[in-house]
Order: sequence, then structure tokens, then C-alpha cells
Amino acid sequence: MCDNIAVKRPFSATISIEGNWFVAQCLDVDVASQGATEQEALENLKEALELHFEPPLATRPAEIRTIEVEVGAA
Repeated sequence: MCDNIAVKRPFSATISIEGNWFVAQCLDVDVASQGATEQEALENLKEALELHFEPPLATRPAEIRTIEVEVGAA
């Protein structure tokens, strides 16, 4: 049997300002969040990372879909 043991791990993040929001971007995992203050953005990023690493609890099998997105030429 496997015990679920929580492990703490450090992550690097950047803070930038976009309009009226502070944006916290994790450099190790593609997760970001925002807040009205730097502290709020970092707290929201922490919560987003915790949710990102929670095991999925599927109520039905996942369906794979294809979407098309128009991207500008670089």
C-alpha cells in the first residue's frame, strides 16, 4: 500500500506587472497566476501550483479534442 506523503519543493517565479495586475509566473512549471499585489500574486501562484500537482479525480474517461488557434507570424 502507498501512503500519500506531501513533499515540499521550492519553485522559482518571476513577478511582472500587466496593467493593474501583478503576474507571478513559475519558471519550473508552466503555471502562472495574478493578483492585485505582489504578495497576492505569489499566494495565488502557490495555490495554482498545488492544484497543478493534485492527482486527477476523473468522473469519466478523458476525451482528446483537437482545436485550431490562429497564431501570428513571427
